[in-house]
Amino acid sequence: MSEAVAETVAARFSELYGAEPHGVWAAPGRVNLIGEHTDYNDGFVMPFALPHTAVAAVSRREDGVLRLHSADVDGGVSELRLDDLSPESDKNWTAYPAGVVWALREAGHAVTGADIHLSSTVPSGAGLSSSAALEVVVALALNDLFSLGLRGWQLARLCQRAENVYVGAPVGIMDQTASACCEQGHALFLDTRDLSQKQIPFDLAAEGMRLLVVDTQVKHSHSEGEYGKRRAGCEKGAALLGVTALRDIAYDDLDAALARLGDDEEVRRLVRHVVTEDERVERVVSLLESGDDTRAIGPILVEGHASLRDDFRISCPELDLVVDTALTSGALGARMTGGGFGGSAIVLAEETDVDAITKAVTEAFAAAGFKTPRVFEAVPSAGARRVR
Repeated sequence: MSEAVAETVAARFSELYGAEPHGVWAAPGRVNLIGEHTDYNDGFVMPFALPHTAVAAVSRREDGVLRLHSADVDGGVSELRLDDLSPESDKNWTAYPAGVVWALREAGHAVTGADIHLSSTVPSGAGLSSSAALEVVVALALNDLFSLGLRGWQLARLCQRAENVYVGAPVGIMDQTASACCEQGHALFLDTRDLSQKQIPFDLAAEGMRLLVVDTQVKHSHSEGEYGKRRAGCEKGAALLGVTALRDIAYDDLDAALARLGDDEEVRRLVRHVVTEDERVERVVSLLESGDDTRAIGPILVEGHASLRDDFRISCPELDLVVDTALTSGALGARMTGGGFGGSAIVLAEETDVDAITKAVTEAFAAAGFKTPRVFEAVPSAGARRVR
């Protein structure tokens, strides 16, 4: 993120609130390389941060008032009383930053108010964690301004609670942790059970490759409907198998576990995806750490897409078209990424094939009558930080 962006956000804050902000912070969106719908099953994930960020200019208040403004939403400044904040009371964008304040205060942290102006370049509804970036940037700013002393993983936990309880969306811990903890030039191998982390070097350019994000422009909503059903189904599977979470089913024991589930085909599919997806994450980590040709992860990405499409059943025609077209145009691997029901796909490609693949996908969307997709390169970037 450029210094000019920070200055622009700070200047707008001054216009809105009549004084310079006490600071400016940034938190990125993320793309998930592998490990989808495993986070709320205590499993493994491997995201990395994008260069796209939510930026917040913030000043501390002492009067129990929270004032919020977004450059990305029509409307003026919203003013809330901290004592009035309550779960699921707000169905607007303001629920995300307000939920963070609520979660901090519920956890016993003495946050007494703030003026906040937000601006984001993370595409909304694209499966790239725009809401998590918004939450984490607010949490980090308040952590600094109120000297709370919380670490990145602790902020992530509080942001997840804000989204689960205050907003009412049953998300896992991956998105917030990625935004708070990722490092530039690395993918984050995260065990979502204990939040242990390992930064894995991930420099595709050095090997002549690129990872593309293809935003299908199909919007999703995780706070209602099918996402919640998948999570409930996974919890049902764990209960039927007598384990705390599906993470506890070893890959080698999968067939026996599926047999124990009998004829409950829906739960069998969900369990199969989660257990095999955890194994795919471990395979990708092993390949990247071995120093072997990173191209070998391509087929694993394709396996992951098939599992999300056929077992978890959260793909859509646009996502399938991206994957199929990219692969027939020479891509090394491709899969949907994010929560599903729209959003984005990732494409692993040789640098020399990027233009041809982008052209083929764009033309395929036009031929199918779909909205023109947005295609950009995903470069592993820095996690949340203070920028001014």
